[in-house]
Amino acid sequence: MVHTGNPFALTYRDQLVNRAVQQNPASVAANRGDNLQAALWDFSGNLVIGAVPQTVMGFGIIFAYPSVAYQGWVGGIVSVRSDHTSRLDDPRSAVYYLLTLLLQVIPYSLAVGAGVNVGVALFRPPRYYQSEEWLGLFPKEALRDAGRVYLLVIPLFLAASLWEFLSPWNI
Repeated sequence: MVHTGNPFALTYRDQLVNRAVQQNPASVAANRGDNLQAALWDFSGNLVIGAVPQTVMGFGIIFAYPSVAYQGWVGGIVSVRSDHTSRLDDPRSAVYYLLTLLLQVIPYSLAVGAGVNVGVALFRPPRYYQSEEWLGLFPKEALRDAGRVYLLVIPLFLAASLWEFLSPWNI
């Protein structure tokens, strides 16, 4: 939408980015030139405010998908700079943007998938999840699987944030 000049998408993009620049601790730190602190704020935000709620929404199977769709739309509308030129018009800028996006999509997908897996185990548990339950509801092995997935998600989010804020290609 932003690449076609859609006024709604461009206006929303500008409002979203301006709000983030003023209020998001990662953006505030980056604007001060403290990119390591920005990366750590981004990492914690992606994990605690982003992934964990989406994992929990995944317990209801369908509830995470609207959030994921919105997140994908935001990823698209920020593919233009503040002057509304494409980040994809320069090879270096395109690689940086697309790699940053990919590095974030992978752990988010794993986190949502872990939640959906627990949700499926709640409503239609496979045989290997039909043993112990936590709180008489959640199959413990499904929760353990989600925990094992988070052993991947956490370092992947850290790597994504470090790349985003410390990369020499961050222009």
